[in-house]
Amino acid sequence: MNFKKECLEVFLENQEQLFDEPVAETIEEADEFLDECMAIVVDSYKDLKKYFKENGGDISGMSKEEVLSQAEIFALPDGKYLIVEG
Repeated sequence: MNFKKECLEVFLENQEQLFDEPVAETIEEADEFLDECMAIVVDSYKDLKKYFKENGGDISGMSKEEVLSQAEIFALPDGKYLIVEG
C-alpha cells in the first residue's frame, strides 16, 4: 500500500501498544508489515466507527476516549487513524 512516512513513524514509535515485541525496526519493515496485515488508514473518527461497525467490532456504548484507547488504533498527526489488526 505504501503508507505515508508519518504513519509509519507513528506505528514504529507506538507498536508496543499492540504487540509484546517490536514487529518492525525500520520504516521499510513497518510498511511491509502493515501491508501484510492489511492495516488501513481512515480519514476521521466517523470513518473509524464505520469501519468497526462494518467489520463486526463492537464499540457501541463506548466513549470516544475508550474507542481511541483500543490497542489496534493509532492516532496520526493529521487527524487520521491507522487501524492495525493484531
